[in-house]
Amino acid sequence: MSAAGLRDGFDGTIAAMKAIGLDVGAYRLSLYSLFSTIVVAVLLYLAVKIVMRATKWLLRRNTHIDQTQRLLTEKLIAIALFVFAMLFGIDLLGIDLTALAVFSGAAGLAIGFGLQKTVGNLIAGIILLMDRSIKPGDIIVVGDGSSMGGSAMLNGVPNVGRVARIGVRAVNVVTRDGKKHLIPNELLMTQAVENWSYASPEVRVRMRIPVPYDADLRLAQRLIIETAKTNPRILNEPEPAVWIIAFGERAVEHELRIWISDPEAGLGNIQGEVFLGIWDRFKEAGIRIPYPRTDVRMIGTVDDGEMPAA
Repeated sequence: MSAAGLRDGFDGTIAAMKAIGLDVGAYRLSLYSLFSTIVVAVLLYLAVKIVMRATKWLLRRNTHIDQTQRLLTEKLIAIALFVFAMLFGIDLLGIDLTALAVFSGAAGLAIGFGLQKTVGNLIAGIILLMDRSIKPGDIIVVGDGSSMGGSAMLNGVPNVGRVARIGVRAVNVVTRDGKKHLIPNELLMTQAVENWSYASPEVRVRMRIPVPYDADLRLAQRLIIETAKTNPRILNEPEPAVWIIAFGERAVEHELRIWISDPEAGLGNIQGEVFLGIWDRFKEAGIRIPYPRTDVRMIGTVDDGEMPAA
Protein backbone atom coordinates (compact mmCIF):
# COMPACT_ATOMS: atom_id res chain seq x y z
CA MET A 1 0.00 0.00 0.00
CA SER A 2 1.33 3.43 -0.95
CA ALA A 3 1.89 6.31 1.43
CA ALA A 4 -1.03 8.19 -0.14
CA GLY A 5 -3.30 5.23 0.53
CA LEU A 6 -2.21 5.07 4.16
CA ARG A 7 -2.78 8.78 4.55
CA ASP A 8 -6.24 8.52 3.02
CA GLY A 9 -7.12 5.61 5.28
CA PHE A 10 -5.84 7.48 8.34
CA ASP A 11 -7.83 10.59 7.39
CA GLY A 12 -10.93 8.46 6.86
CA THR A 13 -10.57 6.90 10.30
CA ILE A 14 -10.22 10.32 11.92
CA ALA A 15 -13.27 11.59 10.05
CA ALA A 16 -15.32 8.58 11.16
CA MET A 17 -14.24 9.05 14.80
CA LYS A 18 -15.17 12.73 14.64
CA ALA A 19 -18.57 11.85 13.23
CA ILE A 20 -19.33 9.67 16.27
CA GLY A 21 -20.23 11.95 19.14
CA LEU A 22 -22.70 14.37 20.57
CA ASP A 23 -23.03 18.12 20.96
CA VAL A 24 -22.99 19.69 24.41
CA GLY A 25 -24.07 23.25 23.78
CA ALA A 26 -21.44 24.78 21.51
CA TYR A 27 -18.94 22.04 22.31
CA ARG A 28 -18.60 18.86 20.22
CA LEU A 29 -17.81 15.73 22.24
CA SER A 30 -16.68 13.06 19.80
CA LEU A 31 -14.91 9.73 19.90
CA TYR A 32 -11.88 11.38 18.34
CA SER A 33 -11.64 14.01 21.08
CA LEU A 34 -11.98 11.31 23.77
CA PHE A 35 -9.26 9.20 22.14
CA SER A 36 -7.00 12.25 21.75
CA THR A 37 -7.49 13.18 25.39
CA ILE A 38 -6.53 9.68 26.55
CA VAL A 39 -3.44 9.58 24.32
CA VAL A 40 -2.28 13.06 25.39
CA ALA A 41 -2.88 12.24 29.08
CA VAL A 42 -0.87 9.00 28.85
CA LEU A 43 2.00 10.70 27.00
CA LEU A 44 2.12 13.60 29.46
CA TYR A 45 2.02 11.17 32.41
CA LEU A 46 4.95 9.20 30.99
CA ALA A 47 6.85 12.43 30.31
CA VAL A 48 6.31 13.63 33.89
CA LYS A 49 7.45 10.26 35.28
CA ILE A 50 10.61 10.33 33.17
CA VAL A 51 11.42 13.90 34.16
CA MET A 52 10.81 13.09 37.86
CA ARG A 53 13.10 10.04 37.71
CA ALA A 54 15.82 12.11 36.08
CA THR A 55 15.34 14.84 38.70
CA LYS A 56 15.58 12.36 41.58
CA TRP A 57 18.72 10.85 40.06
CA LEU A 58 20.35 14.26 39.76
CA LEU A 59 19.34 15.29 43.29
CA ARG A 60 20.70 12.10 44.81
CA ARG A 61 24.04 12.71 43.14
CA ASN A 62 24.19 16.18 44.71
CA THR A 63 26.06 15.86 48.01
CA HIS A 64 25.58 19.51 49.00
CA ILE A 65 21.94 19.04 50.08
CA ASP A 66 20.60 16.79 52.82
CA GLN A 67 17.71 14.35 52.60
CA THR A 68 15.12 16.87 53.82
CA GLN A 69 16.07 19.46 51.22
CA ARG A 70 16.05 16.77 48.54
CA LEU A 71 12.53 15.64 49.46
CA LEU A 72 11.27 19.24 49.49
CA THR A 73 12.81 19.92 46.08
CA GLU A 74 11.30 16.74 44.65
CA LYS A 75 7.82 17.63 45.89
CA LEU A 76 7.96 21.20 44.58
CA ILE A 77 9.20 20.02 41.17
CA ALA A 78 6.47 17.34 41.08
CA ILE A 79 3.76 19.93 41.77
CA ALA A 80 5.16 22.30 39.15
CA LEU A 81 5.38 19.50 36.55
CA PHE A 82 1.80 18.40 37.28
CA VAL A 83 0.42 21.91 36.85
CA PHE A 84 2.48 22.49 33.69
CA ALA A 85 1.42 19.15 32.17
CA MET A 86 -2.26 19.86 32.87
CA LEU A 87 -2.14 23.34 31.34
CA PHE A 88 -0.08 22.12 28.38
CA GLY A 89 -2.50 19.26 27.76
CA ILE A 90 -5.50 21.61 27.80
CA ASP A 91 -3.78 23.92 25.33
CA LEU A 92 -2.64 21.00 23.14
CA LEU A 93 -6.16 19.58 22.94
CA GLY A 94 -7.62 22.99 22.23
CA ILE A 95 -10.19 22.74 25.01
CA ASP A 96 -12.14 25.96 25.43
CA LEU A 97 -12.60 26.35 29.16
CA THR A 98 -14.96 29.29 28.71
CA ALA A 99 -17.55 26.95 27.20
CA LEU A 100 -17.39 24.86 30.37
CA ALA A 101 -17.13 27.78 32.77
CA VAL A 102 -20.30 27.00 34.73
CA PHE A 103 -19.64 23.28 34.90
CA SER A 104 -15.98 23.69 35.75
CA GLY A 105 -16.84 26.25 38.43
CA ALA A 106 -19.32 23.92 40.11
CA ALA A 107 -16.99 20.95 39.77
CA GLY A 108 -14.08 22.99 41.12
CA LEU A 109 -16.13 24.06 44.13
CA ALA A 110 -17.14 20.47 44.87
CA ILE A 111 -13.58 19.22 44.43
CA GLY A 112 -12.32 22.06 46.62
CA PHE A 113 -14.60 21.03 49.50
CA GLY A 114 -13.78 17.37 49.01
CA LEU A 115 -10.02 17.82 48.81
CA GLN A 116 -9.54 20.54 51.41
CA LYS A 117 -8.05 18.01 53.85
CA THR A 118 -5.77 16.64 51.16
CA VAL A 119 -4.59 20.10 50.18
CA GLY A 120 -4.11 20.98 53.84
CA ASN A 121 -1.99 17.87 54.39
CA LEU A 122 0.02 18.68 51.26
CA ILE A 123 0.80 22.20 52.47
CA ALA A 124 1.55 20.90 55.97
CA GLY A 125 4.00 18.37 54.53
CA ILE A 126 5.79 21.08 52.55
CA ILE A 127 6.00 23.28 55.67
CA LEU A 128 7.43 20.38 57.70
CA LEU A 129 10.12 19.87 55.08
CA MET A 130 10.86 23.59 54.82
CA ASP A 131 11.36 24.24 58.54
CA ARG A 132 13.10 20.84 58.93
CA SER A 133 11.43 20.24 62.31
CA ILE A 134 10.67 16.63 61.31
CA LYS A 135 12.68 14.66 58.78
CA PRO A 136 13.07 11.00 57.80
CA GLY A 137 14.93 9.03 60.43
CA ASP A 138 13.75 11.12 63.40
CA ILE A 139 12.35 9.44 66.53
CA ILE A 140 9.05 11.07 67.52
CA VAL A 141 6.10 10.77 69.90
CA VAL A 142 2.92 12.39 68.58
CA GLY A 143 0.42 13.86 71.05
CA ASP A 144 -0.59 11.27 73.65
CA GLY A 145 0.69 8.44 71.49
CA SER A 146 -2.80 7.43 70.28
CA SER A 147 -1.79 8.31 66.72
CA MET A 148 0.71 5.46 66.89
CA GLY A 149 -1.52 2.81 68.38
CA GLY A 150 -1.17 3.38 72.11
CA SER A 151 -0.56 5.79 74.92
CA ALA A 152 2.52 7.95 75.21
CA MET A 153 3.51 6.09 78.37
CA LEU A 154 2.86 2.43 77.59
CA ASN A 155 3.84 0.60 80.81
CA GLY A 156 6.10 3.53 81.66
CA VAL A 157 7.85 3.48 78.28
CA PRO A 158 6.89 6.09 75.64
CA ASN A 159 5.42 4.64 72.45
CA VAL A 160 7.92 6.11 70.02
CA GLY A 161 8.30 5.67 66.28
CA ARG A 162 10.84 6.33 63.55
CA VAL A 163 9.86 8.58 60.65
CA ALA A 164 10.33 6.39 57.58
CA ARG A 165 8.88 8.69 54.92
CA ILE A 166 7.16 12.07 54.60
CA GLY A 167 4.52 11.71 51.89
CA VAL A 168 2.14 14.11 50.20
CA ARG A 169 -0.73 13.24 52.55
CA ALA A 170 0.79 11.57 55.60
CA VAL A 171 3.98 10.71 57.45
CA ASN A 172 4.93 7.04 57.60
CA VAL A 173 6.02 6.19 61.17
CA VAL A 174 7.32 2.74 62.16
CA THR A 175 7.02 1.84 65.84
CA ARG A 176 9.15 -0.62 67.80
CA ASP A 177 6.54 -3.37 67.42
CA GLY A 178 6.98 -3.25 63.63
CA LYS A 179 3.67 -1.54 62.89
CA LYS A 180 3.55 1.19 60.28
CA HIS A 181 1.30 4.14 61.05
CA LEU A 182 0.21 6.80 58.59
CA ILE A 183 -0.15 10.07 60.51
CA PRO A 184 -1.75 12.95 58.55
CA ASN A 185 0.63 15.86 58.10
CA GLU A 186 -1.89 18.23 59.67
CA LEU A 187 -1.68 16.36 63.00
CA LEU A 188 2.04 17.03 63.15
CA MET A 189 1.29 20.74 62.71
CA THR A 190 -1.56 20.99 65.24
CA GLN A 191 -0.65 18.45 67.95
CA ALA A 192 2.23 18.35 70.37
CA VAL A 193 5.14 16.38 68.91
CA GLU A 194 8.16 15.13 70.82
CA ASN A 195 11.06 14.91 68.38
CA TRP A 196 13.85 13.10 70.15
CA SER A 197 16.23 13.65 67.22
CA TYR A 198 15.60 17.35 66.54
CA ALA A 199 18.49 18.85 68.54
CA SER A 200 20.35 15.71 69.58
CA PRO A 201 19.72 11.95 69.46
CA GLU A 202 20.67 11.64 73.14
CA VAL A 203 17.75 10.78 75.43
CA ARG A 204 17.60 10.53 79.22
CA VAL A 205 15.85 7.50 80.72
CA ARG A 206 14.54 7.50 84.29
CA MET A 207 14.16 4.32 86.34
CA ARG A 208 12.60 4.00 89.81
CA ILE A 209 14.46 1.61 92.12
CA PRO A 210 13.32 0.88 95.71
CA VAL A 211 15.94 0.12 98.36
CA PRO A 212 14.96 -1.32 101.78
CA TYR A 213 15.44 0.78 104.93
CA ASP A 214 17.74 -1.77 106.57
CA ALA A 215 20.23 -1.70 103.66
CA ASP A 216 23.39 0.37 103.30
CA LEU A 217 22.08 3.13 101.01
CA ARG A 218 25.51 4.25 99.86
CA LEU A 219 26.46 0.69 98.94
CA ALA A 220 23.17 0.25 97.07
CA GLN A 221 23.71 3.50 95.16
CA ARG A 222 27.24 2.46 94.20
CA LEU A 223 26.00 -0.91 92.93
CA ILE A 224 23.29 0.80 90.87
CA ILE A 225 25.81 3.15 89.23
CA GLU A 226 28.31 0.35 88.55
CA THR A 227 25.58 -1.75 86.94
CA ALA A 228 24.53 1.11 84.69
CA LYS A 229 28.10 1.84 83.60
CA THR A 230 28.66 -1.77 82.48
CA ASN A 231 25.89 -1.53 79.87
CA PRO A 232 27.42 -0.62 76.47
CA ARG A 233 24.37 1.42 75.34
CA ILE A 234 24.54 3.78 78.33
CA LEU A 235 26.67 6.87 77.77
CA ASN A 236 29.52 7.76 80.10
CA GLU A 237 28.99 11.47 79.42
CA PRO A 238 26.64 12.59 80.87
CA GLU A 239 27.41 9.87 83.39
CA PRO A 240 24.65 7.87 85.15
CA ALA A 241 23.30 9.39 88.36
CA VAL A 242 21.10 8.05 91.16
CA TRP A 243 19.16 10.15 93.67
CA ILE A 244 16.84 9.59 96.61
CA ILE A 245 13.44 10.95 95.58
CA ALA A 246 11.21 9.86 98.49
CA PHE A 247 10.99 7.93 101.75
CA GLY A 248 8.25 5.47 100.92
CA GLU A 249 6.16 3.25 103.16
CA ARG A 250 8.33 0.17 102.65
CA ALA A 251 11.48 1.43 100.91
CA VAL A 252 13.68 4.40 100.16
CA GLU A 253 12.73 5.37 96.62
CA HIS A 254 15.69 6.01 94.29
CA GLU A 255 15.72 7.23 90.70
CA LEU A 256 18.42 6.16 88.26
CA ARG A 257 18.98 8.60 85.40
CA ILE A 258 20.87 7.34 82.38
CA TRP A 259 21.53 8.70 78.90
CA ILE A 260 21.43 6.78 75.62
CA SER A 261 22.07 7.91 72.05
CA ASP A 262 20.06 5.24 70.21
CA PRO A 263 16.42 5.44 71.36
CA GLU A 264 15.36 3.80 68.10
CA ALA A 265 16.96 0.59 69.43
CA GLY A 266 14.36 0.48 72.22
CA LEU A 267 13.76 1.79 75.72
CA GLY A 268 12.10 -1.18 77.40
CA ASN A 269 14.98 -3.51 76.59
CA ILE A 270 17.63 -1.20 78.08
CA GLN A 271 15.58 -0.81 81.27
CA GLY A 272 15.08 -4.57 81.50
CA GLU A 273 18.83 -5.18 81.20
CA VAL A 274 19.64 -2.62 83.90
CA PHE A 275 16.95 -3.92 86.25
CA LEU A 276 18.22 -7.50 85.85
CA GLY A 277 21.79 -6.38 86.50
CA ILE A 278 20.75 -4.52 89.66
CA TRP A 279 18.84 -7.61 90.83
CA ASP A 280 21.98 -9.74 90.50
CA ARG A 281 24.24 -7.17 92.22
CA PHE A 282 21.79 -6.66 95.09
CA LYS A 283 21.48 -10.42 95.55
CA GLU A 284 25.27 -10.80 95.73
CA ALA A 285 25.48 -7.99 98.32
CA GLY A 286 22.63 -9.39 100.42
CA ILE A 287 20.28 -6.49 99.65
CA ARG A 288 16.72 -7.63 99.16
CA ILE A 289 14.26 -5.90 96.85
CA PRO A 290 11.33 -4.70 98.98
CA TYR A 291 7.86 -5.85 98.01
CA PRO A 292 4.37 -5.16 99.40
CA ARG A 293 3.54 -7.30 102.42
CA THR A 294 1.35 -7.28 105.51
CA ASP A 295 2.76 -8.05 109.00
CA VAL A 296 0.34 -9.44 111.62
CA ARG A 297 1.52 -9.06 115.23
CA MET A 298 -0.26 -11.05 118.01
CA ILE A 299 -0.41 -9.18 121.30
CA GLY A 300 -1.32 -11.35 124.30
CA THR A 301 -2.92 -14.84 124.29
CA VAL A 302 -6.37 -16.27 124.87
CA ASP A 303 -6.73 -18.90 127.65
CA ASP A 304 -9.40 -21.61 127.94
CA GLY A 305 -11.32 -20.43 124.97
CA GLU A 306 -12.16 -17.12 126.62
CA MET A 307 -12.71 -14.17 124.38
CA PRO A 308 -10.36 -11.25 124.99
CA ALA A 309 -11.83 -8.16 126.51
CA ALA A 310 -12.86 -5.52 124.04
